[in-house]
Amino acid sequence: MTEDPREKIIICRCNDVTLKEIEDLIDGGIIDIEEIKRLLRVGMGPCQGRTCLPLVIGILARKTGQKPDEIPLPATRVPVRPVMMGVLAGEMGDDDEE
Repeated sequence: MTEDPREKIIICRCNDVTLKEIEDLIDGGIIDIEEIKRLLRVGMGPCQGRTCLPLVIGILARKTGQKPDEIPLPATRVPVRPVMMGVLAGEMGDDDEE
């Protein structure tokens, strides 16, 4: 069995999501970018989708015949509770106090 070259193309570097994973979802009928985001966690890493979401939109447009500007960006959501900057920087644990 030969390896699919799409497995080596990383679209979301933060969560190691490949082109094959994205195209497999789209081929399976999942064409809503919100659902793709939830299932594969694209756009949920440290970069918050600055790199991968435009790529995912391009893939989705190509596979569905839509124009990229017809595909809305997924909603951004703020954390449910405040997060200290030290936690985000990896300098302290989630339970540490100042």
